[in-house]
This record gives sequence, C-alpha cells and structure tokens, in this order.
Amino acid sequence: MAYNEDAVLSKLSALTETHESIATTAQWIMFHRRHAAQTVHLWLTKLKDLPSPKRLNMIYLANEVTQQSKARNKEDFLQAFSPFIADATALSYKGASSDIQSKLRRVVDVWRERKIFPLEVQDAIDSRLKELDSARSGGPMFGSTSLSSPAATVPPELAPLVTSQQAITKSAQTLKTSLTTANSDYSKLMDPAHAPPQAPVYAARLNGLLKNLANAEGAVTECIKTREELINALEKMLNSNRQALEAEQSQLRDLGTRKTAVEEKKQAIELSIIGGLPHNAQEPATGEERAPSSSDGHDIARPQVEALTPPHVQDHDDFYDNQPIEQQQPQNGDAHPTGSAPGIEMLSALASQYESVPTREAKKRKIDETEDFPDVGIDAEVADMIRKESTA
Repeated sequence: MAYNEDAVLSKLSALTETHESIATTAQWIMFHRRHAAQTVHLWLTKLKDLPSPKRLNMIYLANEVTQQSKARNKEDFLQAFSPFIADATALSYKGASSDIQSKLRRVVDVWRERKIFPLEVQDAIDSRLKELDSARSGGPMFGSTSLSSPAATVPPELAPLVTSQQAITKSAQTLKTSLTTANSDYSKLMDPAHAPPQAPVYAARLNGLLKNLANAEGAVTECIKTREELINALEKMLNSNRQALEAEQSQLRDLGTRKTAVEEKKQAIELSIIGGLPHNAQEPATGEERAPSSSDGHDIARPQVEALTPPHVQDHDDFYDNQPIEQQQPQNGDAHPTGSAPGIEMLSALASQYESVPTREAKKRKIDETEDFPDVGIDAEVADMIRKESTA
C-alpha cells in the first residue's frame, strides 16, 4: 500500500489491542520512516479523537515503533515522537480507568529502563502523570509539586499568576524537547563533517528538519506568549499593591494627625480643670485629707457622723443619784496642769464617780456588839438573835 494520509488513518483506525495488529501496523509505519514526522502528526490527531479505552492501543503502537527504532539505531521516529509523547501519554492517562492507567505506567517504566527517549523527555512524562495523580487524589496544596487547581488552594488574587506559571512550565517542557530534536537534526544534516546521504534521502531528511524547526519555533513562540502574560499579571498586581500602599500610608498620616490633635485638646481641658480649683483645695495642709469634689469643681459637704467619744462626765452631774462629781486633787495639793489631755481627766472623773456611787455593800449597816437597838418594840429574843447573827 502506498503511503498517504488516508492510508495512515486507515491503518490507525483498524488497530486493535492484539500483539499481531500492533506489530503489523508498526512494521508498515517503520517501512515509511522517511515520513516519520507526518506519521506522528497523524497519530497524535487520531489519538485525540479516540475514546479513552482505545487510546491505549495508540500508546502501544508508539511503544512498538520507538523500541524497534531504538534496537535498529534508527532515530527518525524517536526524534518525531519526542516532542509529543508526553502530552499524548498524559492525554491517554487522564480520565482512564485504574486498569488502563496501570498499563500505561508499565509502558512508561519500560521506556525509562530501556532509555528509549532522552532523559528530559522521560522526566516530562513522569511529571505530567504525577500531576494527574495529585489532582485526582483531592487537589494539591499551595506550594506542592502540582498546581493543577490553583483557585481552590491559593488566594483569588494569586490564581492568575499560578495559571500563567503552569502554562509556562508546560511550554518550557515542550520547548526543551523540540529544541533538542531540532538542534540534533540540524547538527547531523548541516554539519560539513558528516557526509550527506543520497539526494532523495537527503531531501526527505531536510524536509523533516524543517518541520522540527517549525515545531521548535512554535514552542518558543508559545513560551514567549505565556511569559508575557505572566509578566502582565505580575505588573498588574504590583500596580494595585502600590496604589493600596499609598492609600494606607495616607491613612496612617491622617490618623497620626488626629491623634496629636486629640492629645493636645485633652491636655488643654485638664489644665483648665486644674486652674479652676481653689488655691487651698489645690494645696491641702499637711496631715489633712483633701475634701472630695464633684465633677464641676465644687466641694462636697462632709456627712454628719455621730462622735464615738463618750460625753464628759461634768455634763451629766445627776448620772448617779443626782450627786455632783468631785474631782480628785493630787495628793501634793497641786491642780492638774492645764495642758493635760482631756482623756486622762475623763478617766479620773469616772474613777472618783464610781467611788462615790452607793452600792449594796455600802447600804449594809454594820452593827456593833455594844450598839443597842432602838426601842421599836422588838422582842428580846429576836433582838438577841439579830445581834448574834451580826457578830457572827
């Protein structure tokens, strides 16, 4: 069958999961290896159109072709698949069942063990699959390896930046692979030290080199575009933060001015309050308490409290039997000094008063043995008994 676009699409549509179908299609594709770039382009287009279960067959076909090319030291398909294999594998892996994902993982592990693709291509494949696993497990936290859902894990202001950075990361991976392929082909075909192949082969390879250079150019353009978007988002955020900073600084100055004005007004009011008080209220005498004052500066009258000191005895002469209290005079005949304390005088007066108070013992009359009872008509025997009791 002659090589053309319809023939390639027909072969890809008839592909099944059996080893025979995959091996036969791979042999036919490798036979037309000079059309490697076009074949890979059609392969990627067909893979995007297929449902998830059938994309695994396309990965199996790419695996067969690349491994056979590696074993035969044919770099055409290795270079053609390298820029797109990471995206194709991630597309097949995303949304697939666990069984299909495990099969894809085994294929990727085989590529790494046998070093089918360059190391940067293999790392890109692993990174894409890791991002998908992280997103499926509940979404990454801010600062983790994957940032596939930034809006739910970072502040809304930073979401555009994270999205732009994700696009830059993916573009940089594609760019690195495309540049590696394009530079390698260019060195092989344009280096004067290498002998050019036959003209038809040389023309076909130059045609493939042009496509690789175009792919690299497109990757560079996409990377530049994403970086410009990130820079614009950063500048917009920076400008908004500068405006917010200026507004906050102005608010800080206004608050400082208001605070100073309030402090000055408070001091003026306090000085006016102090200046309105009487002079004696401002400087109380030593040992005396300052009289309390109301909020308007007027003194508050002290409450009337009953004195705790008992009244002077001289004010109550009839306290005991209406008899005046006689003050004791000192034994030396001298009067109390005028400077004596009133408390001592009171105690002395109280003592003399208690001596003059008649008691029950003082009212008892002591009858002498020789004293005769007055004749009041008492019987002699009774008088004798009374006398004996009084002398007992």
